[in-house]
Amino acid sequence: MTDNQRRFCASVTVMCLLMAGTCARADVTHFKGLQICGKNQRNTPDKTCMVDGDTLWLGGVNIRLKDFDTPESRTNICGGSTEINLAQVATDRLRSLLNGNAWTIETFGIDGTGKRRLATIRIEGVDVGDILIAEKLARRWPDGDEFWCR
Repeated sequence: MTDNQRRFCASVTVMCLLMAGTCARADVTHFKGLQICGKNQRNTPDKTCMVDGDTLWLGGVNIRLKDFDTPESRTNICGGSTEINLAQVATDRLRSLLNGNAWTIETFGIDGTGKRRLATIRIEGVDVGDILIAEKLARRWPDGDEFWCR
């Protein structure tokens, strides 16, 4: 099997698991070069990009990473420019982690909005949320301190 064939098979497998949304785990090392989603980027069957530090699209599936929260850059909920700046740093850090490492994703159904798959992404077994929390770029969700609101 060629490298391109392996990537194609892995892509199909990942998309089936993500669409199923029930405790599925998949190796997604073939998603490299993730970019930030454009402000008016359409939701297409192949949309693959990062919304922010805890939300991304993979192959047309909207993914919300669970158990942690990052500041919002687009809605500026509570912290003004502090929140927006930290949101950009958190998004850039997640993007760097995902583009620079092999990772796995495990899905857990749908979030409270009814629109996004809940998932955990791990690098060498470590939840990316734990990395961002340790680096003070995210908080535990739902009970963590929104330190960027001060």
